[in-house]
Amino acid sequence: MTAKRREAITGWLFASPWVIGFSVFLLYPLAASVYYSLCDYSVLRPPVYVGMDNYRNLIADALFWTSLKNTAIYAILVFPATLIASLAIALLLNTKVKGMSFYRTIFFIPSLVPVVSSSVLWMWLLNNEYGLINQLIGLTGIQGPNWMASTFWSKPALVLMAIWGVGNAVVIYLAGLQDVPVQLYEAAELDGARPWRKTWHITLPMLSPVILFNGIMGIIGTLQVFVQPYIMFPDGAPARSTYMYTMYLYDNAFRFHKMGYASAMGWILFILIFVLTMFALRTTEKKVHYGGG
Repeated sequence: MTAKRREAITGWLFASPWVIGFSVFLLYPLAASVYYSLCDYSVLRPPVYVGMDNYRNLIADALFWTSLKNTAIYAILVFPATLIASLAIALLLNTKVKGMSFYRTIFFIPSLVPVVSSSVLWMWLLNNEYGLINQLIGLTGIQGPNWMASTFWSKPALVLMAIWGVGNAVVIYLAGLQDVPVQLYEAAELDGARPWRKTWHITLPMLSPVILFNGIMGIIGTLQVFVQPYIMFPDGAPARSTYMYTMYLYDNAFRFHKMGYASAMGWILFILIFVLTMFALRTTEKKVHYGGG
């Protein structure tokens, strides 16, 4: 055996744990889900190939479109709200104020709370009769809305919860802000630039790669929202106004045992996220500034 062949075998042996793990836990499930999406598969019986029937049935499924519409509305509300809120909080937490470490900890703590626990907490906060949020609104003389039972206010309730948990994005923004060259601010101050000008012309352009990253993660996260509405609004109550796409996918897979149907839904969601991600990358290609470029 030549030294080169021995070296190749040694390399593959060292890489084999990753290769096996990738093949068993990622590659095979992906390939299997593609096949099952083309089958009538109930988990309890062997899959029966039906071609594109699952996809055709989805197009004619009213509940599929309802869940997709709810998810789209939620994403349209949450995506800009969380993106702007996290960026604004990060800019405030990047200022030189006494006790800033304490403030940063306060804003980050909500993102450490388990999603199930935070969902239960927000069910209490949003309670129509004794919830803290309606009590605070009541101090202004305005009666708070019925968050949990209104088809109009149910989605804004989820938006409030999403804004409350932007701590992870804030930390990423803070890390990006540390890489903005100080000399750029100094040069701007010599030219008489005001704080807003420095933020608009220096901070945001230099932070654009981080904004793009958080934006793409936001797209993925909002379209895959599941735990919060599943716990707070059972079966998409009220009147299916919070019945999200992933909830319908979960119900098909584990309640109705329509695993092939659920696999088709999963691939439609993947294609939707992929298209939106590519769109975001293409539209921001010339607007993202990389310091090393």
